[in-house]
Amino acid sequence: MNHPTEPRLRVAVLGAGSWGTALAAASSRRHATTLWARDAAQAAAMAATHENARYLPGISLPKSLNFSSDLDATLRSLQDEGARRLIVLGVPVAGLTAICSELSRRLPALGLQDTPIVWTCKGFEADTARLPHEIMRQALPDAIGGALSGPSFAREVAQGLPVALTVASTSTALRDATTSAFHGAALRVYASADLVGVEVGGALKNVIAVACGIGDGLALGTNARAALITRGLAEMTRFGVALGARASTFAGLTGLGDLVLTATGELSRNRRVGLEIGAGRKLADILASGITAEGVRCARAARDRARAINVELPITEAVCAVLFDGVAPMTAVSALLARDPRDESADASGPLDDESLGGHL
Repeated sequence: MNHPTEPRLRVAVLGAGSWGTALAAASSRRHATTLWARDAAQAAAMAATHENARYLPGISLPKSLNFSSDLDATLRSLQDEGARRLIVLGVPVAGLTAICSELSRRLPALGLQDTPIVWTCKGFEADTARLPHEIMRQALPDAIGGALSGPSFAREVAQGLPVALTVASTSTALRDATTSAFHGAALRVYASADLVGVEVGGALKNVIAVACGIGDGLALGTNARAALITRGLAEMTRFGVALGARASTFAGLTGLGDLVLTATGELSRNRRVGLEIGAGRKLADILASGITAEGVRCARAARDRARAINVELPITEAVCAVLFDGVAPMTAVSALLARDPRDESADASGPLDDESLGGHL
């Protein structure tokens, strides 16, 4: 329930995949919420059945949730004098540029250009190695933006099971609107100003989860998995600090928390891809079977960006070698084991104060 002194909040969730749908369902229990689907048939089916049979089969969605395939109409649903507004982008990194382009044309015409925009995608853009906030800044330079991330499987959120997320932005207005939209019942929202750290954690944990899946598929044991998670966390932290993040962010929900979930959870698509690779299947065959994993999409971009700034990512390098260069999984594992010993405390600790990101992001 809203605090009596809080103004109304209207929410538009753009993207009717599993995560967008789960968040829209959570928001609609307290606020006027519209879920936009690009596919008109999907939107009509959800409106008729209050179920997203394509992405969350068997889960009933709240009767209060509205559905639309008309982007302009969805955005107009935010036009309520005196109400706060929030746009949630529930699209993958690969679709972020396109939806931002749509918004850059539509928001000013509708008088909604100051509406806070929070995105949920995790990863580096494949062709440019940009993080989501960098894509946003180029497409919508004046936007009030931020990321919503954390250890979360959409199905469990849609079922109302407990989850904790982090909203990251330098904008207090965006953090407050996002918290108001989703915090309550079994869903907790924490705030952070470290947008870079939250995004790097969300991107790299997927790649490390693929590595853990490969190890499990090779039956290397739980000791190996623990080592990959721990050294993967060090890898994430080292890369994030080099890009301006706070080291302490990686000990939180969007670092260690999300890494553990994705590297060990049975619902993890990234871990599933790794398991299949470790069992001897080819990546092309795995992807052709319908399994999609952001760690596969962004691994090469993460590796290339790290190389450009001379940051070592040995686990990411090994994953790329297996996925794209034809290196046998056990050969990649042997290469990791053959690395020279090092002082564990030598990993970069990074700044402990918030880094200004500039603008509203």
